Amino acid sequence: MKERKRGLKGDTALSPERGIILKSPREIELMRAAGRVVYQVLRRVRDLVRPGVTTAELNGVAEEMIDKVGGTALFRGVTHPQARFPFPSALCTSVNDELVHGIPGDRPLREGDIVSVDCGVKLAGYCGDSAVTIPVGSVSAEARRLIETTERALGVAIDAIRPGRWWSEVASEIQAVVEGERFSVVRDFVGHGIGREMHEEPKVPNYWGPRNRQMDFEMVPGTVLAIEPMVNVGTHAVEYAGDDGWVVVTKDRRYAAHVEHTVAVTSQGADVLTDGR
Repeated sequence: MKERKRGLKGDTALSPERGIILKSPREIELMRAAGRVVYQVLRRVRDLVRPGVTTAELNGVAEEMIDKVGGTALFRGVTHPQARFPFPSALCTSVNDELVHGIPGDRPLREGDIVSVDCGVKLAGYCGDSAVTIPVGSVSAEARRLIETTERALGVAIDAIRPGRWWSEVASEIQAVVEGERFSVVRDFVGHGIGREMHEEPKVPNYWGPRNRQMDFEMVPGTVLAIEPMVNVGTHAVEYAGDDGWVVVTKDRRYAAHVEHTVAVTSQGADVLTDGR
């Protein structure tokens, strides 16, 4: 569930750096437990994706898995001012030109599609959030390169994280990977801090420029971020697909990909909390 670009207390301190809530080692382990459920859901969904499967079927499996462990599906029931109704599902399933917030339904996946699956879980009061983009059967070389580039951009970001660096440095590296492949980084939606709530400070953009200066922040141990490159084959411009106020599509209707991990900043660098450990 992405934040459009536009004071809770943890076990440790409220950072003066833009109101970022620093997490204690105990809280980070609780977030890892939530992230492990997210990982398991996405792994199962990846196994199920094939031509003919509907996104509603994928969501049904996710709902059952989350309920079984006593978790809460983070996205279900979320509202925002543009939306006509609360988000109805545990998963966002965004197909082809749908960037984010795709609503699961009876649409069967077809050979050559790509589907971005975003899952968030709250468990024991703490959140985990992750996304993958999955090819359906055999896909075009361009679609495969899009997915691989988006995954590589996330990997570069994770590798670049260490205390004392500013997010602008990491965002610039994400942008360089994407634009080096002649794809576009989405501007209108960004990642976010995460902890007891799905959306906390700071905003976490995947590109950089002078207009982003007010969103910059220094990474310090205890910062936890949902880092999520969103990449389009063509223009970076996006729009709402219809009047429901949820589904976001590329303006030129070319393919989009989205991947995400929940990542804690530690004294050694990055600790990925949604990789299944």
